[in-house]
Amino acid sequence: MSPAKVKHVYKSRINNIIMVFTNITFKHTNTDTNYKTDELVTQKLATLGKYIDEGTESICEVEYERIPSHQSGPVCRLEVNVWLGAVLYRAETTTDTFESAIDVVRNELDQEMRRAHKKHNSLIRKGGRKIKEMMRGW
Repeated sequence: MSPAKVKHVYKSRINNIIMVFTNITFKHTNTDTNYKTDELVTQKLATLGKYIDEGTESICEVEYERIPSHQSGPVCRLEVNVWLGAVLYRAETTTDTFESAIDVVRNELDQEMRRAHKKHNSLIRKGGRKIKEMMRGW
């Protein structure tokens, strides 16, 4: 029997949370579809909206997988891919429960996106300083 693969897409509001991503695709491998965990992922990823510009196309793919070869220990694998325009942010972890995996992945994505956001702002400021120095030289 092949593993269960279910795919569904959210494109609207979930519990009054405005979607940050234009679409979120959920894929369940060797697990049952659990809308509570999908909802939890959507809530956790909504906090990453502060790094996303309004005009940017944002796509998110979430994959849940239960590793069937183990009975205990880290058997829940979660992978999240976030595309903001042409930039890919990716996080993956394997833990005991999907809820703890969601927290770990969200923190990894936050760290990656914060670093890229700071780097971008630093380059803009550096360019502004260079222009100001050139204007003073005239």
